[in-house]
Parts: sequence; structure tokens; C-alpha cells
Amino acid sequence: MVKPRRLQVLVLNQISAHGLKRLPADTYSVGKDLAAPDAVLVRSADMHGMDIPASVKAIGRAGAGTNNIPVAVMTARGVPVFNTPGANANAVKELVLAGMLMAARNLPAALRFVAALEPMVDMGRSVEDGKKAFAGYELAGHTLGIVGLGKIGCLVADAAIKLGMHVLGYDPDITVDAAWSLPAQVRKAASVAEVLRHSDFVSLHVPMVAATRGLVGGANIGQIRAGAVLLNFSREGVVDEGAVLEALAARRLGYYVCDFPGPALNSHQQVIALPHLGASTREAEENCAVMVVDQLRDYLEHGQVTNAVNFPQVSMARESAYRVAIGNANVPNMLGQISTAMATVGLNIHTMVNKSHGEMAYTLVDVDSAVDDTVLDSLRAIDGVLSVRYLPHDA
Repeated sequence: MVKPRRLQVLVLNQISAHGLKRLPADTYSVGKDLAAPDAVLVRSADMHGMDIPASVKAIGRAGAGTNNIPVAVMTARGVPVFNTPGANANAVKELVLAGMLMAARNLPAALRFVAALEPMVDMGRSVEDGKKAFAGYELAGHTLGIVGLGKIGCLVADAAIKLGMHVLGYDPDITVDAAWSLPAQVRKAASVAEVLRHSDFVSLHVPMVAATRGLVGGANIGQIRAGAVLLNFSREGVVDEGAVLEALAARRLGYYVCDFPGPALNSHQQVIALPHLGASTREAEENCAVMVVDQLRDYLEHGQVTNAVNFPQVSMARESAYRVAIGNANVPNMLGQISTAMATVGLNIHTMVNKSHGEMAYTLVDVDSAVDDTVLDSLRAIDGVLSVRYLPHDA
């Protein structure tokens, strides 16, 4: 079998070497200036204004959010967009705990107080006179409400319970895997409003989609327990900043802790705004890089899909050296047309899997003999087929 050309991977941000070294040099070229890349690796670079080459077959985001990637445009091309849910979960969990401690112990105000002390006066007396203003409370015995019980939410819940906190959780779309990971001590809430009413701390861990925009805002923030701490390490738009500022002014909200600084928030004494540090640990960056590179390789080499935000999850063990991967619109009779196109030229289908995700469907087909370009062209000509790749592999 003729050895294929090296696959080209365009890197838009600094990606951990722990991930990049998983791309074998004999089969991959990796760089920041590639004219016709097969795949793109990205962290925070905004790709919405980018002229993404037609050669791109996959995009991998070394992180969970994909707001910086034109997902809908890529879906129309039949290009999966991969992310790394859970790879930075421990890093975010630890930052949530830090945020709760900073708020509960009034640490930002205490730090500002110490920084403003005059060094030439009796600092000991000044400290003793001033420290009473920053007395706080302990986390143990208080209630943490968690909205969103994915990997991060489950880790936060487990850590809070170990600190002696009560945990109330809400997630209408909890997965089976997340449910298994959730500590048994977590009490189930029926709504976001219930979490707000009964929690001393409320931590948000949801994706930024239409349904979660302004999830906490003017319509419900008034229900939050007086003096509670709201923590947002999800996405900026999940919380209505205007409503938060009003709740702080009314002393309804004790602190707002977030990872998204903004002009309206930065000068407020009861806002703890961090510079998007959620995944900014060496370990998280390495985990994300390794995870996204492995997913890209599995797709580019074998057509398998894991953690794509716009494609179904598809896994099929190789049973033949000849594999065809087809991205198509989720419409009737697509499998029939694909099967017919192959049968017409005498190709025998050894095994096939087809799954859908919303309007997108994806098909893997292993056949018993080599596939030539005329067959691939006939598949591409089927109305609704968005992408076709031939993935031969040495047995």
C-alpha cells in the first residue's frame, strides 16, 4: 500500500508539547504557517474572521468552550469541531474553592488593607485595629448550590462535601456518566430558583448556549439568599452583569466571583474578577493538549469521533483495511444511497455504523476491497453529503 503524504496540522496558539509530541513526525507536519492544513489546533484564537482553508478536515479546541470557532460554518462543510470536556476540570474545581474562600474570608479587602498600610508607623497596632473589619466565616456547615453537574460540577460537589458543606445540585440534562460520578450526599433541586433560594454559595457550570444566556439575571437574582456568594466560572454571558450590580447595591448579593473581568465590575469592592484563569495551570494545559491531539488523530486516521460538539459520537473497530468516512445531512434514505453507490461498483460492505446529532449525521463504512476515486466522487455527488474521506490502513 502506498504510504500517504504527511498530514498537516496548523497550530494557532501555544499548545503544550506533551500533546504535540503525540503527532508522529513521520506522518504529521505541525506548524504555524501552513497553507493547506488538514486540521487546526486552537486554544483562544478567534477563528470567526479567519479564512479557513477548504483543506481543513477537523478543528480541535484545547479547552471546553468553542465560542471562538465558527461551528455552524464547519458543520455545513462536514467538518467536526472537537473540544476537551473535563480535561481542565480539576483546575476549575480548585479555582472555585479559592473563590469561595476569598469571599468567605473577605481576603481581597484584607489584602487591599494590608497593601495600604504605612510602613513607617506601628503596623502591628494598625493590623490589630483594622482586622475586625474583615472577619469572615468558615465554609463548613454552609450550603453550596451547583447549577450544571458535568465533570466540573461533580468535582466541585465532592470537594465541598469533604470540606463539610451541604450541596444542592440542579441539572436537567445530567448524563448517565455524570450521575454515576455525583456523590450520594448531593441533594437534588428542581430548578435554578430553588438553588438560589437555599444556597449560601451558588456556582455555575453550564455551557454558553441560547438556553443558558442570562441564566442568572433580573428575573431570578432577587430570589438568591441574602448575602450569598455567586460564582461564575462558566461563561460571561451566563450571568447578567447589570442584575448582579443591582443585587450587590441592594446588599442582596454578598460577593460576585467570576473569571471574566469587565469595566462595570472591576471597580466594585464586592466583585472578585479573575483574568480567565480557569484552565491556566500547567496540568490542565497538558491534559487538554493530549486529549485533543488524540481525538484529532483518531478522526484523521480512522474516522472515529469523540467529543465533537457538532458531530455524533462514533466508534467502530477496524475490520478491514479499507474504510470510508462520510459526513452528511441527517435526512431520510441517506444510508440507502450510500449502500447503492458502493454496491453498483461491486464493493461489499463488511460493516457499517451510522449515527446522528441534530441535523448532522456521520457514517463509517468498512469494505472488503480498495475504493477508487470514481466511487468517492459518486458518494460526494449524493445530495446532502458534506464530506467524504477514504481511510485505507495497513492491516
